[in-house]
Amino acid sequence: MSVGETQDVASIGAVAALADDLRRRMYAFIRDTGKPVTRDQAAAEVGISRKLAAFHLDKLVDAGLLQPGATRSHRRAGRAAKTYRPTDRVVQISIPPRQHAILAEILLDSVLAGGAGADVRQFVLETAATRGHQLGQVERQQGRPGRLGAERALSLARSFVARLGFEPAQSVPGQLVLRNCPFQPLAARSTELVCGINHAFLAGFLDGLGTSAAVAVLKPQPGACCVELRAMDPS
Repeated sequence: MSVGETQDVASIGAVAALADDLRRRMYAFIRDTGKPVTRDQAAAEVGISRKLAAFHLDKLVDAGLLQPGATRSHRRAGRAAKTYRPTDRVVQISIPPRQHAILAEILLDSVLAGGAGADVRQFVLETAATRGHQLGQVERQQGRPGRLGAERALSLARSFVARLGFEPAQSVPGQLVLRNCPFQPLAARSTELVCGINHAFLAGFLDGLGTSAAVAVLKPQPGACCVELRAMDPS
């Protein structure tokens, strides 16, 4: 699985667009201005021609970073000038992939739903399992796989965890090793808690997928995820 397949391709394109110094300066200017900016204004800010500014601005539109609009021009009566303003797109790139937003959602949901005097750790693990279960149900509804044996269940799980950046690998039949922990460096700060959340999350996913033929197993190892996905031993 290549980096490009595990990252948000649109985010990679946005970062590539901002690698150009002129585009990066125009984008920063438009964000700082706080209102729609014309081509003339963007060109004047970075000291280039209006035509060249239009080229770079349209590249930023193509990358999803700017949204075009129009406003009445004071230069020519009756003609609208093209304007640009930032989109609400969030661009995040990490190599290897990181998924801190998942941990944040689990912890936030736990805080919002937890009652006074609750066992916080247990409640967090239950929330992680519920979140994983929900995503497993979505995966099943989209794929409509029918009755799941171990091989098919692990195949669906592999596709899911790959999208989250776990970098799965199958070294032996019936066993998925997750070579990357997308929750680092937080996992290093609180290994027991984060690994517990990860295990509950992936076990919940398999449950939501509707399979009893595969299981999430805690198996901490240096430089990799603490969880493995395995075919259930038929015995």
